[in-house]
Amino acid sequence: MGRTYIVEETVGQYLSNINLEGKAFVSGLLIGQCSSQKDYVILATRTPPKKEQSENLKHPKAKLDNLDEEWATEHAYQVSRMLPGGLLVLGVFIITTLELANDFQNALRRLMFAVEKSINRKRLWNFTEEEVSERVTLHICASTKKIFCRTYDIHDPKSSARPADWKYQSGLSSSWLSLECTVHINIHIPLSATSVSYTLEKNTKNGLTRWAKEIENGVYLINGQVKDEDCDLLEGQLLNSDHRYTATVQICSGSVNLKGAVKCRAYIHSSKPKVKDAVQAVKRDILNTVADRCEILFEDLLLNEIPEKKDSEKEFHILPHRVFVPLPGSTVMLCDYKFDDEPAEEIRDHFMEMLDHTIQIEDLKIAEEINTACMSSSMNSQASLDNTDDEQPKQPIKTTMLLKIQQNIGVIAAFTVAVLAAGISFHYFSD
Repeated sequence: MGRTYIVEETVGQYLSNINLEGKAFVSGLLIGQCSSQKDYVILATRTPPKKEQSENLKHPKAKLDNLDEEWATEHAYQVSRMLPGGLLVLGVFIITTLELANDFQNALRRLMFAVEKSINRKRLWNFTEEEVSERVTLHICASTKKIFCRTYDIHDPKSSARPADWKYQSGLSSSWLSLECTVHINIHIPLSATSVSYTLEKNTKNGLTRWAKEIENGVYLINGQVKDEDCDLLEGQLLNSDHRYTATVQICSGSVNLKGAVKCRAYIHSSKPKVKDAVQAVKRDILNTVADRCEILFEDLLLNEIPEKKDSEKEFHILPHRVFVPLPGSTVMLCDYKFDDEPAEEIRDHFMEMLDHTIQIEDLKIAEEINTACMSSSMNSQASLDNTDDEQPKQPIKTTMLLKIQQNIGVIAAFTVAVLAAGISFHYFSD
């Protein structure tokens, strides 16, 4: 039996309203959340066409071979940055003319695997073996409105298509738990005599990879206690926990530091959520938002041709703020990133281009107005207290995260173990 996709009714309306405008086809992304029993789709967004591509697709003999995978996968990558923890690009859709209705399967298959590869290429985390490995492809004939829903195993490029159920449901977008926290980061990345010759971007990415392991292996406390990960989120049984912290001393020739407060947000569907689902969604949002901010900074430096400083010169950069915007008709909020000198109009326009939904400037909510995250680097010779992959301590490091669950009550964040600390408030919103 194939998977079942529960789809917000507004997604169906959006897909029905897409006009081919003389083109042979239109493709886009399906966004939502996987669970062991079924998947939830809360958003569909068409891939914005290139100008030259738009003209080519209006040719009466245009074929699905003309689908620009590079352009589509870049759109998917940009959209993936806008998703808070718990939400994923679940697959792709394509709407075609009747003439192409029998030629869609191979094109959709190639596109789905290309999108998944693009999104995963720079993640700091990996899917677990228990997680759903199927992604969906949806074909809609513009003339007959007939739907073909199939899934493929993303771990097996040779996997065969499996039929899946596509079911619309009203009110799906309001059935979510919102997990919110402020995370204080103080990431110190020591640079060895060899790594000081690497670029700032490469050194930062290497350091974040090591830091990600600490986040993944962290001990998460809920209301001051460790809860069984398989228990219900708000009713988990308490367990005893005793973890020690170890570190190594490394002689370094320089360092990169990321420091500040970042806002994290994740969502899980309210149907019997488990402690492990909540913790996993928050972990991934922490990793995603820090890595995305760094990458956006490096893209900005490259775009503006700002050279890296040499030798003993210090560098200091402000990482972009996180900006949230509500998904129309939903309690779920998506995000983007904004530098101080960027006008709000540019962020609004980027939201509208990537998500194909109308956004008002007043809908934009800047998450961090003060004490935003920053990056600094310097070259020196001093001992650094840190973990290294070369000298791995026998006792694995455990990072403790304080997670407090309350209904509709904000929680003040606090520092823990000089690495991370967070107070997290879980909110359930319903109409």
